[in-house]
Amino acid sequence: MKKILIIGTGSIGERHLRCFLNTGRAAVGIVEINAELRTAIAQRYDVEAAWDSLEKALEETWDAAVIAVPAQWHIPMAHKLADAGIPMLIEKPLSTSLQGIEELIRKVRESRLPVAVAYVYRYHPLFEKLRKLLRSGRFGRLLELIYLSGQNFPHYRPAYRDIYYARHETGGGALQDAMSHHLNLGEWLAGPIDRFSVDAAHQRLDGVPVEDTVHILARHGEVLASYSLNQYQPQPEQTLTLVCEDGMLRAELHRNRLSWCNETEGPWHVETLAPLERDSWFGRQTVAFLDFLDNAGEAACTLVEAFQTQKVIGSALARIRSGRTLQQLDQDENR
Repeated sequence: MKKILIIGTGSIGERHLRCFLNTGRAAVGIVEINAELRTAIAQRYDVEAAWDSLEKALEETWDAAVIAVPAQWHIPMAHKLADAGIPMLIEKPLSTSLQGIEELIRKVRESRLPVAVAYVYRYHPLFEKLRKLLRSGRFGRLLELIYLSGQNFPHYRPAYRDIYYARHETGGGALQDAMSHHLNLGEWLAGPIDRFSVDAAHQRLDGVPVEDTVHILARHGEVLASYSLNQYQPQPEQTLTLVCEDGMLRAELHRNRLSWCNETEGPWHVETLAPLERDSWFGRQTVAFLDFLDNAGEAACTLVEAFQTQKVIGSALARIRSGRTLQQLDQDENR
């Protein structure tokens, strides 16, 4: 049994807690500054070890910790855990800035501390199968990546106005929230993004000033990519298309379907996976992390890989805030 400290018990922290308990391989403690929430979570999951501060919790011995607090606290808390020699799983996005990340990477490397970042899409069976097919060589070199997604965010997160999502400073907005997942997944498939342009706007969501729509054009080296996201369309959709030299692959998360073809106007080969509850792929992430602690696996997303994604997010967010996202058309230019 591993002793796992869950830091932050909002919706994502509670999910981590539940997934660790469900493995039968972990005993958990929690840190939660909200007294009412701390009591409710402790009673709901019969957790006896509950603290209102990380400092108090660190008086105990832990095999690992999960950082599930708002993003601006991720890196400061990760430094405290690293100093205490505690392995960790850090929620995404890695931070709201780049400050302290390189120092953390050096500290983790020097101490050989197991650290992973919770970009959970890498644990979804659909995307795992997609990556395996891409890397098989059957479809040739990847040329283009197209990621199209949308959902009715208020339906899935009714309290979005009152949580981290409402402010950039706490990791909110469509870019740091859902688009962060998509960019990291794209880099897992196509390599690091080295060039990009971004456009974003607040189009519909009531009660928050942050962007709910994001478009990004990117280059992963020689691979051209486009990412499109909105958080207000009535039907959820998430489609990732990979166009290669010798065929195409497509993952449709909303249909849990994987398709591929190799011939011009030829048939699509379709594989439909069994429906998944969200806990099931978060649970796969949990099991992989426990294996990682036992030296029986690797981190699906390393601290260095998450840092790369954070550079893209940080640069894109700076452009959004500055308003320098589009080139104004000169009406006289083509006359």
